[in-house]
Amino acid sequence: MAKKIIIIGSGFGGLAASLRLRAKGYNVTLVEKHSNLGGRARVFKKGNFIYDGGPTVITAPYLLDELFALFDKKISDYAKIVPLDLWYRFVFSNGDTFDYSGNEDAMKEEIEKFSYEDFKGYKDLVNFTEKIFNKGFTDLSDKPFNNLLFMLKQVPSLLHLKSYKSVYELVSHYISNEKLRRVFSMHPLLVGGNPFTTTSIYTLILFLEKKWGIHYSIGGTGNVVSALEKLMNEEGIEIIKNAEVTEIITNKNFIKGVKINNTKIINCDFIICNSDPPNVYKNLIKSKEKYNFFFKQKINRMDYSMGLFVYYFGSKKQYKNVAHHTIYFGESYKEHLDKIFEKKILSDDISYYLHRPSATDSSMAPDGQDAFYVLVPVPNNLSNINWSTEGEKFKDLVLNKMDESVLPGIKNNVINDFYLTPNYFEKDLSTLHGSGFSIQPKFSQSAYFRFHNKSEVIKNLYFVGAGTHPGAGMPGVLSSAKVLDKFFNE
Repeated sequence: MAKKIIIIGSGFGGLAASLRLRAKGYNVTLVEKHSNLGGRARVFKKGNFIYDGGPTVITAPYLLDELFALFDKKISDYAKIVPLDLWYRFVFSNGDTFDYSGNEDAMKEEIEKFSYEDFKGYKDLVNFTEKIFNKGFTDLSDKPFNNLLFMLKQVPSLLHLKSYKSVYELVSHYISNEKLRRVFSMHPLLVGGNPFTTTSIYTLILFLEKKWGIHYSIGGTGNVVSALEKLMNEEGIEIIKNAEVTEIITNKNFIKGVKINNTKIINCDFIICNSDPPNVYKNLIKSKEKYNFFFKQKINRMDYSMGLFVYYFGSKKQYKNVAHHTIYFGESYKEHLDKIFEKKILSDDISYYLHRPSATDSSMAPDGQDAFYVLVPVPNNLSNINWSTEGEKFKDLVLNKMDESVLPGIKNNVINDFYLTPNYFEKDLSTLHGSGFSIQPKFSQSAYFRFHNKSEVIKNLYFVGAGTHPGAGMPGVLSSAKVLDKFFNE
């Protein structure tokens, strides 16, 4: 009889883990707290507008293809994923713009708008990030780091690749212009890290984008979630919605099952958690006698990613000249990030990411209108910011900033809106301290030093998702499910 696995949470890590383990013959049940799947990638509907809840940038789409190929099927029969020509438009506070793409001739032109000598530095940077990518992603992203000896074997390579430097330091070695340094060092913010403290291993994202490009799912990222849900139903994976796991039941250091909504108990042989590891260890496992001194220290020393303020809004006016992905930089960079990550205070000088899917896909908004979301990094809930009083003020600040820069007149054109604060991430998505991406991707919190894919303290508990190896972002969480292949071989 096939052993039973329960998957907790239906983010991309949980969806991928469900399918990979089902393909190995396990009896798989996925339990999800909400009424719809997706985790951070949930879909919100309000009026005539449909909004992707979270991830909108699809890189390394082959990782999605693999999940369908496990069952001799093709993702193209379930969802349409298309490449974007323009990846990001960067906008600076003085009005300067930089269009970021995979076209090297266009990139040369864009870079030379700011600095002629930096195009060579850019090419050298890309060449170096390819080496980091080959080690950090190709070799290690699907390998478990639950063994210290395995980690120690990687140290010479990681030192050779300057992993002790921060992303900003490495980029600055090749790029002299400050605005270009921002453009090429911003990638850690996509996975919850501060470019000034995140290990330069994460510059591999720069090359990852070069290798596969940036893609979009017609109908939104939510259509990918729907495609995976359809595949799961076809392959006999049980999905239970509106089922919050309120306790992971253990006997000594073994999992016995889960308690749902404080009442129903489901027994199982293994649990795969696509839920924030620090929250799981603190709040879902009630019996902590197996947490040794070193593990307790590990939990206590962790630094958490920033929080997110996400404002979703529909506009009665179309902004046809606004790109699919826009990243706006405020006046300060290091000082602003220091306020978010270290001082944990709000600032008027914000930077933001603006998503306009109707730039590519007219189905995402009613005719003649636009659907947007704007994501603003803010301090996590260790800040003690009272979002019930600050939320509306911050929304007005964000609207004013967009009105003055990328979306002139937007204050008078919003017809449908709502926003999420770090409170949503803490309460609805069960992330400790309302972090947007679990723990930060510092060197001291990467690979072996991250929460392990196979629990350090509970024998039949495993993790996928942002808080475990290899980290946040769609390629990271999908790769975390591939790590399970090394543990489950039935």
